[in-house]
Amino acid sequence: MKLSALFLSVVITTSVSATPASWFNQGQLAIQDEFKVPGDNPLYFCSDPSDDILIIDNVDLDPNPPKAGESLDIVAKGTLSKAIEEGAKVHLQVKYGLITLINQEADLCDQVKNVDLECPLHKGDMTLMKSVDLPKEIPPGNYQVLADVFTKDGDKITCLTASIAFHRL
Repeated sequence: MKLSALFLSVVITTSVSATPASWFNQGQLAIQDEFKVPGDNPLYFCSDPSDDILIIDNVDLDPNPPKAGESLDIVAKGTLSKAIEEGAKVHLQVKYGLITLINQEADLCDQVKNVDLECPLHKGDMTLMKSVDLPKEIPPGNYQVLADVFTKDGDKITCLTASIAFHRL
């Protein structure tokens, strides 16, 4: 579960597009350089973020890329164009190579507690700083992460994807 907490911490700090129903119809998402999330991180927007409720200014990870057995420091800054109320959802998918490790939908307000936030998330600027201790037991390999975040009415908050490689210690 610490692995899912890691991925949730990284993506929840920021969280992209695609309607919830589209999750079940899409294969691998093509990463496009113009959708790179600003900052020192492996994150990309799933699609053009211009209509997202969360406008991400930057996300910095230290170290980037994350390393098993080390502390990961996350600093994220952005602006919510409207408040996020109870009932918002995050769909998280984590793949290890071709194997799906996590494919679940969770209540966003329950998950933001992992990054020391609480709902409702108020309209306006926000900054998040979080340190996560990564277990040294993370199996080496390539992980693909997709987080689709939307309001209870299905409006897009944000959608992020990342490719993260962990190497042998």
